[in-house]
Amino acid sequence: MKFHSRLPACALLLFAASVAAQPLPRLAATTNDVTVSGISSGGYMAVQFQVAYSSVVRGAGIVAGGPYYCAEGSVRRALGNCMAPSGKDLPPTPDETLKTAKQLAESGRIDPLKHLQDDRVWLLAGGNDKTVLPPVMDALDAFYRATLPGEAISFVKVPEAGHAMLSVADPQANACPTSETPFINRWEDFDARGRLLAHLLGPLQPAVTPPAGEVVVFDQRPFVAGRAIDASLANEGYAFVPASCRNGGCKVHVAFHGCLQNAGEIGRRFVDGAGYNGWAASNRIIVLYPQTVRRYGFALGCLKWVFNPKGCWDWWGYAGADYHTRDGVQMRAIRAMIETLGMPAQAVQSAPPPGPGTSLVLKGRLAM
Repeated sequence: MKFHSRLPACALLLFAASVAAQPLPRLAATTNDVTVSGISSGGYMAVQFQVAYSSVVRGAGIVAGGPYYCAEGSVRRALGNCMAPSGKDLPPTPDETLKTAKQLAESGRIDPLKHLQDDRVWLLAGGNDKTVLPPVMDALDAFYRATLPGEAISFVKVPEAGHAMLSVADPQANACPTSETPFINRWEDFDARGRLLAHLLGPLQPAVTPPAGEVVVFDQRPFVAGRAIDASLANEGYAFVPASCRNGGCKVHVAFHGCLQNAGEIGRRFVDGAGYNGWAASNRIIVLYPQTVRRYGFALGCLKWVFNPKGCWDWWGYAGADYHTRDGVQMRAIRAMIETLGMPAQAVQSAPPPGPGTSLVLKGRLAM
């Protein structure tokens, strides 16, 4: 495993002996009222996807993210203005963000901005977050308040919380102030996923434990133009399919993990423990968990330079200059996954149950 861990990503695929992934199931889901959420790079990706595809997204939940196109294609801006702003290196103002989005919409690169006006947004910021500082989330809140009615926005501030997804579903979650792998923390008596989904979708039936449904492992490669690894996307993604969704008509929620939270790093901890599945099972929501993979520059058999050493979602342009538009390779892949879930229903094959063997295989396949 130590030898494999030093190999380039494309070479790792040759050594993999993993569970065969099935095609993403077609489940006749409704795909014109999608909701999205994410943490850290996943939070930025959720904002990005919501703005670019506002005609199909009805709401977003963001933990430790920031304004649309904050990085402006620059990793330096990403690390400074958009994570640890200071001095003149600040996140964009609402006027600056809206100007950028308007120009992109007028050129046909994102959906018309009018579709954002009926969205709902749920935000969470940790006061102990030293990775994405509070002014960044404040800037995101200001952008939404310049765009949406005040009642459409819920901004929750948790003074003691670190840089992490707050969950009551993972029995091994870290303490609330922690900012360490797997970046899932426990805050007693506060079910963040339930509050997020209820704000975006309206009143919900109580979550069920264990969730009545199946975790499906699916092949992400058909959704990517070219090699998945060249977009820093893993070969395999996950979806939680409630038992009640086999016959169609369910909603779709896309949950974007953060950096170092992909399956290659932490196995199924995010998929099983972030807290979505219990609510999804009782409220007929399919949860899509797309997956990234680490990528260090060039790789054997992969001629494209991609530098994404922590397996983050592309919110600063490592996979191409169109990363923030409908033409972004990751954006198009997620959109195509949603479209597939909306196709006429077919049978669902569940993933193997989580366990040490599964996590090890996934880590050996995806990590570097």
